[in-house]
Amino acid sequence: MGKKLTSRSEDYSKWYNELVVKADLAENSGVRGCMVIKPYGFAIWEKMQAQLDKMFKETGHENAYFPLFIPKSYLSKEASHVEGFAKECAVVTHYRLKNAEDGSGIVVDENAKLEEELIVRPTSETIIWDTYRKWVQSYRDLPILVNQWANVVRWEMRTRLFLRTAEFLWQEGHTAHATEKEALEEAEQMMHVYAEFVENYMGVPVIKGTKTESERFAGAVETYCIEALMQDGKALQAGTSHFLGQNFAKAFDVKFANREGKQEYVWATSWGVSTRLMGALVMTHSDDNGLVLPPNLAPIQVVIVPIYKGLEQLDAISEKVDPLVKELRAKGISVKYDKRDTHKPGFKFNEYELKGVPVRLAVGQRDLENGTFEVARRDTLEKESVKADEVIEKIETLMKDIQENIFKKALDFREERITMVDTYEEFKKVIEEKGGFVSAHWDGTTATEDKIKEETKATIRCIPLNAELEEGRCMVTGNSSTQRVLFAKAY
Repeated sequence: MGKKLTSRSEDYSKWYNELVVKADLAENSGVRGCMVIKPYGFAIWEKMQAQLDKMFKETGHENAYFPLFIPKSYLSKEASHVEGFAKECAVVTHYRLKNAEDGSGIVVDENAKLEEELIVRPTSETIIWDTYRKWVQSYRDLPILVNQWANVVRWEMRTRLFLRTAEFLWQEGHTAHATEKEALEEAEQMMHVYAEFVENYMGVPVIKGTKTESERFAGAVETYCIEALMQDGKALQAGTSHFLGQNFAKAFDVKFANREGKQEYVWATSWGVSTRLMGALVMTHSDDNGLVLPPNLAPIQVVIVPIYKGLEQLDAISEKVDPLVKELRAKGISVKYDKRDTHKPGFKFNEYELKGVPVRLAVGQRDLENGTFEVARRDTLEKESVKADEVIEKIETLMKDIQENIFKKALDFREERITMVDTYEEFKKVIEEKGGFVSAHWDGTTATEDKIKEETKATIRCIPLNAELEEGRCMVTGNSSTQRVLFAKAY
């Protein structure tokens, strides 16, 4: 499997990049800033996608698909929205290529300029709200609860696999409602759906909250978010849900006749998570030996490695293993029986440890004679010998135990790294030396927020939801404050 990974303590960023590549999750592509998601990485994303899709449908949402290209004029209809994305847009100006007259290759045909430039979608609010205008006439047409699984492009100069790439995969929900109350409830509900998924399936604890005005989504009235903490003490925004008010309805003239027959603008939300969740998964649980995957999302939950000399021994082992594989699969547990003769058992052990497979079974001649399996769990690296007739029950128990253990470990880590401070000096010291979330009073102004960001690189990650009110003084200005907010350096 080549040389060991760089340790997290030595260089966390290098460790992350090496792990993503060596564990066969993704790699850089021939297109600058874009990645290739490899089959093993995509299998994890597919499991994420399947569970989220199920949760969306359980809350009444349907999937649709909208164009990749957005006319430039659409983007300019909502001022704060275009301002938020203008610097990240990829623009299509021509529709044809031709052979160069000097034979040097293919060039853009200067006579094939588009009448109106097309933007490769950075997000789909504008094209969707132009469409909703045709769908909505009456209160009977509402609510519209639509989700889209898609790719988007936001031009990035400094990229990192999964965390920040020019093109990424995501889902974006876009809903339309008859009342402000309904839209707010929808936006908050989807934040809770994201939190449930990230905690129960990814095993990553999150803090729910709202963004400050300067950190909100471009065009939103309110942005709900879930924030997670990575092992290097940096925060990562794991999902956002936006209450858009009537901004997009007014920009695209989406009105409906209410029950009294009066014309009103509809109320809107949008919400999304992306392949950035893959980065969160890697950085929250993994160690210096490789990935640590939660059983709920692992493409391979159990791997069985035979240890044998000659085909006769392999046949005897397979006779014992094949029924076990069938029984585990019948219980919905994904199993791989790796009897490749091209690699030694030690190589396979290292490979599946690197790839984060939650449970590994090894079986050799001695195990056959004793009627046992060697069972190893990836999260703690503990091994034990288990009787063959107890191994299925043991695996089922481990699936639950590992899922709970990695969540608890991440939660304990986060709780140890939430620090309350009252002075700016103390704040700077904690941000620089300890990291993690810092809970402090802030006077509510963008000027103070900008000053803190400029001087410390820390941002307000969220105003925690349902946080207790606490009279205090802003750590920077000394002005009055009614509650603490959470700061951190972030990805």
